[in-house]
Amino acid sequence: MTRPRVGVAVLTMGDRMPELLALLESVAKQDEPATRVVVVGNGTALMGLPDGVIAVELDENLGVPSGRNVAWQRLREFGDVDVLVDLDDDGLLIDTGVFRRIADLYWEDPHLGIVSFRIADETGTTQRRHVPRLRAKNPMRPGLVTTFLGGGHALSMPMLEQTGGWPDAFFFTHEETDLAWRAIDRDWDVLYEPRLVLQHPKTSPARHTIYHRMTARNRVWLAKRHLPAPLVPVYLGVWVVLTVVRAKSLAGLRASFGGFAEGIRTSGGPRRPIRWWTVWRMSRLGRPPVV
Repeated sequence: MTRPRVGVAVLTMGDRMPELLALLESVAKQDEPATRVVVVGNGTALMGLPDGVIAVELDENLGVPSGRNVAWQRLREFGDVDVLVDLDDDGLLIDTGVFRRIADLYWEDPHLGIVSFRIADETGTTQRRHVPRLRAKNPMRPGLVTTFLGGGHALSMPMLEQTGGWPDAFFFTHEETDLAWRAIDRDWDVLYEPRLVLQHPKTSPARHTIYHRMTARNRVWLAKRHLPAPLVPVYLGVWVVLTVVRAKSLAGLRASFGGFAEGIRTSGGPRRPIRWWTVWRMSRLGRPPVV
């Protein structure tokens, strides 16, 4: 086995060009350079990218998972990438050793499927929602988890081949959990490594009503696609209660229930339930797939 080769993928809608160029500059400064860097314009033209960056322009915005699948397939065509690193276009790598550490992690553990970065704002603060575990008081505690952060992460190319990549229909929200569950079900590890930092502006996606609808719809799809039948109503019942308890506006609550209804009457993809062994493993990791 040779040292894992890292490729980078970035999605953009073309509305954050200064941030995108700063991110690409931080990618270029890594002390172990990426083999390939791909930028996917999700419904936008791409101009003024640095030399060597591969531009893929899509005619329409296909959403996050479909856009990432396009980037994955483009890198796959070259055949010289072992680990794919996805980065948000308004993020920034503040350490020059990120790719080197990622290569080290995959070199040391052949079962490593996904590595989740720590997301921190300009002050170094990590929001609770950016720690991919239930007990999220300490964002500096590494370890195996059951989901990962979309803003910054690394993916094993063999893992992507086995799982089939991202769930196109989701558009955005919960595509990471969908992929993580499939990876764990195929005996891959998902690791949260807080030493890998992506600096990212402090924002809240819940400020948009569409976020509430998509979140609720995709939770239903997630359960329908992957949970053993007895756990589907349990999972959805828990999240209905949590949605009501956490609601901060009537508009958001209405959007959430609209999303739940949409998820029930529509399909997010074929049903392939995870094994009960996977349910047990996820429970041992601190997050049974009912919450």
